Amino acid sequence: MKKAVVILSGGLDSTTCMGYAKEAGYELYPITFDYGQRHKIELNNARAVAEHYGVSDRFRLVELGFLRDFGGSALTDDSIDVPKVGTDPVPDEVGEIPVTYVPGRNLLFLSIATSFAETVGAEAIYIGVNALDYSGYPDCRPEFIAKVEEVIAIATKIGVEGRPISIETPLIHLTKADIVKEGTRMGVPYHLTTSCYNGEPDACGECDSCRLRLKGFAEAGMKDPIPYK
Repeated sequence: MKKAVVILSGGLDSTTCMGYAKEAGYELYPITFDYGQRHKIELNNARAVAEHYGVSDRFRLVELGFLRDFGGSALTDDSIDVPKVGTDPVPDEVGEIPVTYVPGRNLLFLSIATSFAETVGAEAIYIGVNALDYSGYPDCRPEFIAKVEEVIAIATKIGVEGRPISIETPLIHLTKADIVKEGTRMGVPYHLTTSCYNGEPDACGECDSCRLRLKGFAEAGMKDPIPYK
């Protein structure tokens, strides 16, 4: 059976990627990263999602705590407040990158996921990047994914042998509402996920991530199944 590594945060987007990979017929190998994020509660959600899909034995948790030591992001530095207003993507022409951007995060995630994929014999890596929501993130753009895929092809044994690993980004051009609709169609367990940046059992409903999630469910004509304050 073909295999896919899924970069799983325990959030809405990455869990939808699990659904897509399963629907595509892949054997799932979820990998989750503890990078000192303030919303560390999502790690428990990731484990719950892995259990839901029956792949707890293949679940991997990788420690990247040094990212918190580096700081530089509202998600890893307590001195930087998490934004609570504004849900619309930053226009490209402004060139402003949100403070929730974590320097080098997706580059590190994909590098480590590549190592995992090559080790277990996976032919694909799924990642829930999205170029519509939070378009200011430089590591969520199609051109970034294309370049990393090129590097993987020349930096791995299987790539040199002509069997390169593909990076699958099924959400990259979808709106949040479209993601919710697709995930619901695939039976994705959204009740096991969290998107809140504040890391509490009940989502705050005020941070950008919560507001985008709620907006997506509302536009999809559905009710978000997770609890909010």
